[in-house]
Amino acid sequence: MATKTFKEAYGVLQQHAKTLRNQQEPNIDDLLTIVTESVGAFKVCQERIDAVEKALEKALNDTGTAPQVPLRAANESEPPESLPFDPDDRPF
Repeated sequence: MATKTFKEAYGVLQQHAKTLRNQQEPNIDDLLTIVTESVGAFKVCQERIDAVEKALEKALNDTGTAPQVPLRAANESEPPESLPFDPDDRPF
């Protein structure tokens, strides 16, 4: 199932992070599915975040109250800190 909304994609990321954290030993049979679904969900989240940032920047520019500092650096590719996982968190 391809997720289409931020909420659905975020839910997929939360569920997969929980699954990986709670494993006593790695389940290699499910790993490819988890990684594939998580990458797709992350892309959906990133696209929605980018769209909201652009809309906010446009709205703020239109009102003349644009922030002096960009909301996010153009080359930033790290997930936002609010995501339910820590990149250094190893499930096993």
